[in-house]
Amino acid sequence: MRPVFQIVAGAPSRRFALVLLALVPLCLLHAVSLAEALIDLIAGLFLIRAALTRDFAWARLAWVRLALVWWAWLVVCSTPWPWPGFGAAGWRDGFIQALVTGRLLLFTVALQVWLLTTPAARRLVLWGLALSCLWIGIESWQQLLTGHNLFGYPRWGDGSLTGPFRKPLAGPLFGHLLFIAVLPASAWLARRGGWGWRAAGGGLVTLGLVSCVLIGQRMGVVYGALGLAVVVFYRPRLRLAALVAVAVAGAVLLALPVLSPPTEAKLVNETRTNLSHFSKSPYGEIFTVATVMGLDSPWHGLGYRGYRASCLAPRFNTGLPWLGIGPTSRWLGACNLHPQNYYLQALTDSGFPGLLLFVSLMGSWCWAAARFLRQRPDPLRLGLFTSLFTFAWPLASTDEFPTLYMLGWFFLILGFALSCTDIAARTPEADMLHD
Repeated sequence: MRPVFQIVAGAPSRRFALVLLALVPLCLLHAVSLAEALIDLIAGLFLIRAALTRDFAWARLAWVRLALVWWAWLVVCSTPWPWPGFGAAGWRDGFIQALVTGRLLLFTVALQVWLLTTPAARRLVLWGLALSCLWIGIESWQQLLTGHNLFGYPRWGDGSLTGPFRKPLAGPLFGHLLFIAVLPASAWLARRGGWGWRAAGGGLVTLGLVSCVLIGQRMGVVYGALGLAVVVFYRPRLRLAALVAVAVAGAVLLALPVLSPPTEAKLVNETRTNLSHFSKSPYGEIFTVATVMGLDSPWHGLGYRGYRASCLAPRFNTGLPWLGIGPTSRWLGACNLHPQNYYLQALTDSGFPGLLLFVSLMGSWCWAAARFLRQRPDPLRLGLFTSLFTFAWPLASTDEFPTLYMLGWFFLILGFALSCTDIAARTPEADMLHD
């Protein structure tokens, strides 16, 4: 029994989990179901190790306690009690899905306190994230220049570049990963000395922002611009490079009527229409129905996926008269699969208490990742915080939280960022990447 204990609780288990972790970015790109299995296995190994060693010190971390309270409340609200409003999606689609959300929290804390505690392990994940961003960028440019990606898929019907995917998934993910990949590489180039190397580093930022525009998905552009603003806030020395990047990306945006009329129609014309008539846009109708749901059940919401299960109920199509918004037309997409926004989903899933807990949890994660950045904004930690900040940005159209595919990247990056905050001294990889 002792050898089994040493294998499961000791170094062999950790090495095996690191191999699994190295495969997670690749599987998130092209085999999401396998990525889900890998994440679950890592979380399970961590929990088994904690049970065998009786080491549950990680449960005393402030963010873990807050996350457990949020998760417990979500499960309670998703349980189909025999009272109106609770667990509208039922046992299978609501309660069970809420219950298994805990595995992603376990995966995150496993990265923080177990797997990513050495420079070599952190570099492994950094390379995985950077190469994923590079792969999306290369395939997007290949599709732009040749009409097809490596797998033979053309650009989407609305002009969006799909990168290495069949569907338009490239834009938001590229925006989230961009500064994790670009900042360390730019810093490495700058450390080589000379204006040419520094210009090359700035050129990477410009190329990344231009790629966000050419991919042609609104949220990808928003995340790229928002991330650049965060970087300049913490690194004022990069203002000139940022201005050049914005100028070149702006010029490309103005040239879209010639370069890609469908992309210009989506990024500019459709965005202008949605913003000028927001309440009658698909996103406005989703906002209206989700808000009515939250106000109808303010204490416990409708449970996980309650929005999907109850959206067609007539009592949720009253509009918001106090905002001058009438009932929705429904055909525009008000009854989508989920509310298209993490915070609206938190409200419909678990009421205002759940929304408050979720906001606090997101804030605690971003606060932890941003600690000491003003004093020591090394490129790696700044890139990780920038990615988390774009994920947490509230004015966005998002996937369902915390369903993979996109949220697999979020929890991977979150665990990576939290593992870096645990290190008081300057890390070896920060020395390598610092400019």
